[in-house]
Amino acid sequence: MSVHPDSNPKKITTQTLREKKKRGEPITMLTAYDYPTAMAIDQTGIDVVLVGDSLGMVVLGYSNTLPVTMDDMIHHCRAVARGASNAHLIGDMPFMSYQVSPAEAVRNAGRFLQEGGMDGVKLEGGSEKAETIRAIVAAGIPVMGHIGLTPQSVHQLGGWRAQGKSAGGAKRLLEDALVLEDSGCYAVVLEVIPDRLAGLITGRLEIPTIGIGAGSACDGQVLVTHDLLGFMNRRAPRFVKRYSNLYSEMSQAFLSFKQDVIERRFPAPEHAHQMEDEIFAELQKELDPGPRNQES
Repeated sequence: MSVHPDSNPKKITTQTLREKKKRGEPITMLTAYDYPTAMAIDQTGIDVVLVGDSLGMVVLGYSNTLPVTMDDMIHHCRAVARGASNAHLIGDMPFMSYQVSPAEAVRNAGRFLQEGGMDGVKLEGGSEKAETIRAIVAAGIPVMGHIGLTPQSVHQLGGWRAQGKSAGGAKRLLEDALVLEDSGCYAVVLEVIPDRLAGLITGRLEIPTIGIGAGSACDGQVLVTHDLLGFMNRRAPRFVKRYSNLYSEMSQAFLSFKQDVIERRFPAPEHAHQMEDEIFAELQKELDPGPRNQES
């Protein structure tokens, strides 16, 4: 059975997400970094669109998210905001945009709403970010938390590995989640943690949890759109389900274009603008003055 978007969609808000958790309705979330992708996602009725700092890896070609700047993020947020009008829009605060001081974090978070057209921001970290989160929320800016595998801390974590696999590590993540809720977060992303731990955290929190590599017990699920579409010619994480293979389709389309041009099949007459015969004849007459008189 296919799912069709609501014919009269309403803007998704933080309250909408809380109500969906209360009713036990799954929350859907995808990333977008440009206008056409945001528009396509929005038209399907996806709840949340995240302009993730993952754009560093899937759009800008970096090996991790650390080089992404505030200006990078604002640039892409603006494009997404022009394409999506119904989904709840979240801007990912990039590395060093919120770590220096709460005051600087508030200024940068404000840019996402004022300049980027976002509805809220997401930042990584647990209990140590409580003061920063409180400051941003106090400024009237909704904050989504993010714990577990936090890509901006990849060097500190020792690589791209699952978190919370020990009893002590799991307890710390649960405590972090509770602190994030107490600090004012309206939702929290749980990335690459054991599914039973994610279920435990989800059951303890009143705010929604959004899982990525955290099993099915979360209140919602998010994937990087480029992974979902098979847009990259690389191995995907084990938690990714690929719904398409656009990299292969793009490669074939590019090859077909190349061959058509080489073999002069493109452009065909239907791809060109035509000139009427009499007009072309008149043009030729004006360009060709005829034989010149030569001196004998």
